[in-house]
Amino acid sequence: MDLQADLKWIHQELDKVKDPTLIKVFKNMLKYREKVSSDRISIEQYNNEIDASIKQIESGKVYTHKEMGERIKQWTKQ
Repeated sequence: MDLQADLKWIHQELDKVKDPTLIKVFKNMLKYREKVSSDRISIEQYNNEIDASIKQIESGKVYTHKEMGERIKQWTKQ
């Protein structure tokens, strides 16, 4: 496939996505590419990200390995 065909296919597939979590993942990936830098993050930012992750875990916003495997299977069926 050429680039334009790939982009067209991606657009069509994204239009079908209804899972808010998956949409958030795509959004974060696209935002990340804007921030790509060779600079390391500060220790403060690193610690803030760790703290945010811990809060997500404590509030139950996690998936087990098995659950994630099932989610991936569902994505590939679309």
